[in-house]
Amino acid sequence: MKIKTAEIVMSAAKPEQYPQDGLPEIAFVGRSNVGKSSAINTLLGRKSLARVSGSPGKTRTINFYLINNEFYLVDLPGYGYAKTSKAERKSWGKMIETYLSSRNTLNEVVQIVDIRHEPSNDDVLMYNWLKHFGYGSVVLATKLDKVRKSQLQKHEKIIRQTLEMDKESMIVKLSSLKKTGKEEVWEAILPFLAIDK
Repeated sequence: MKIKTAEIVMSAAKPEQYPQDGLPEIAFVGRSNVGKSSAINTLLGRKSLARVSGSPGKTRTINFYLINNEFYLVDLPGYGYAKTSKAERKSWGKMIETYLSSRNTLNEVVQIVDIRHEPSNDDVLMYNWLKHFGYGSVVLATKLDKVRKSQLQKHEKIIRQTLEMDKESMIVKLSSLKKTGKEEVWEAILPFLAIDK
């Protein structure tokens, strides 16, 4: 995938702030410390378009990145971060739920997990929720460089079994550090956008 232009055009907290141009969207969702911003930057070939923070839970709005003036990558607030207040977690949850359940231009939601660890209860809840709404065909496993090649199959199997993924759903792997797996991720998500490379 050739990225000619990539820019953040909107940080939204409510539906009236979402872009209204009708372009297709792919959203990314994951736990607060899973490397979501790094993954987005890697996919877009940018160093700091999506803000990477040392402290999890910094994405508090829905961020829309316009790519090649053709589609949006959408960064959803991270979930499962214990240090945020209950009220704050509830408001983020409501924000995500409103977006996922009502956005007509949303074509797919990619859930991001850390390949090193078994998906958490929060991950399982999110995945079931996505499947309920017809999303979740692609799971993106980050931190690929942290696992030996001989262990990859085992880690994939744990993710697949814990999330109870069906055979049609796929796991794609990415290393933001080594920039490996980038093209495979694009190959997995581009069909949902119905645009050319």
